Amino acid sequence: MEHGETGRIKRERRTIEAMIRIFCRARHSGGSVPCPGCEDLKAYALCRLDRCPYGADKPACTNCPIHCYKPDYRERIREVMRFAGPRMVTRHPVLALRHLIDERQEAPPRPGAE
Repeated sequence: MEHGETGRIKRERRTIEAMIRIFCRARHSGGSVPCPGCEDLKAYALCRLDRCPYGADKPACTNCPIHCYKPDYRERIREVMRFAGPRMVTRHPVLALRHLIDERQEAPPRPGAE
C-alpha cells in the first residue's frame, strides 16, 4: 500500500484483487493461491493503479480517457471483469455496489490539461 493512499484507491485495490481471485479460482487454480499468470496480472493492475495520474480522483477505468494498460493486459483484465463482475454481487456485494456507483461518475478533467 502506498503512503497516503486514499480510501478510494484502497477500495479499487480490494476490488481488483477480489475479481482476479474469483476468476483464477474458477478458471485456473481451483485453490486460494492465484496461478502465475493471474498473479502477474494482479501485480500489473496494482502497479497501474498506484501510478494513476488522477490519484484520489481516479475515475472507473471504463470512463477514463487515459488507457494506461498495455493492450494484452487490457484484454486480460476485461476478460476477468466480464467473468468476475456478475459474481461480485453475491461474493463481495459492497465492493460490487461501490464499483457500480463509481462507474456512473464522469471522469474529472485530465491531469495537466488546462
